[in-house]
Amino acid sequence: MPDRRTVSALGLGALCWNLLPGLASASSGPTSSREKAMILKRAGSQPSQKGSADWFTGQVRLDPLHTAQAPARVSAASVTFEPGARTAWHTHPLGQILVVTAGCGWTQCEGEDIVEIRAGDVVVCPPGHRHWHGATPTTSMTHIAIQEALNGSPVTWMEHVTDAQYLTGPPKT
Repeated sequence: MPDRRTVSALGLGALCWNLLPGLASASSGPTSSREKAMILKRAGSQPSQKGSADWFTGQVRLDPLHTAQAPARVSAASVTFEPGARTAWHTHPLGQILVVTAGCGWTQCEGEDIVEIRAGDVVVCPPGHRHWHGATPTTSMTHIAIQEALNGSPVTWMEHVTDAQYLTGPPKT
């Protein structure tokens, strides 16, 4: 039998659902008070934010799409980089997925060449992999960034990408 804290946290309906499965088929309500209805976040309902000069070079706009609420850890944002704008070097404890939705940009993993990314491309950054991403010097780029937090932190920011590093650009083919 669950203790009093469990009954209080789950509610009597959930307790009955878990202990008396035969009654479950007669119920039309949610299986637990912890269950929530689907959430719809309308386009434009969350304010845009300017990218912090601590983490970005140039003009960057962040449009939050989803902020994780415990126990969930996944967050997502649409990030628009104006020409020449980019992130600082950074890592993600559980990795990051970038879905390029518009324009043309660049990304680089430490020790590797800069790579051009375009609308429709998906970039998967492994956990702890030091990298940066942003627009090209002449074109803007927008991507959706999806990452998980570990111990409350989805990213570790480092030093800015220098102009010399950035302007190296991708290898000429």
